[in-house]
Amino acid sequence: MIITTTEQIPDKEVSEILGVCRGSTVRARHLGRDIFAGLKNMVGGEIEEYTKLQAESREQAMQRMIEDAEQLGADAIINVRLTTAMIMQGTAEILAYGTAVKLK
Repeated sequence: MIITTTEQIPDKEVSEILGVCRGSTVRARHLGRDIFAGLKNMVGGEIEEYTKLQAESREQAMQRMIEDAEQLGADAIINVRLTTAMIMQGTAEILAYGTAVKLK
């Protein structure tokens, strides 16, 4: 599966637009991570626990988007975007979406 943030793929031609494909995950903070992150926040620097949580969430959302595109019969996903939104205190949704296409 070719995945790109651009509208076109070099040396490829889009023959059919299949529609929007999407994948999301909703994650909550973990108490153990929160305690360590709170301590880290006092001294400054990157909060690696949250960085790892966000990276895992993005990967899961991307994988679900790819699965959605495969169900549509896509060869590629163009115009891929990622967004996040807070659902409630300590809980966020990561959404990956793009346009599922067939290539010539």
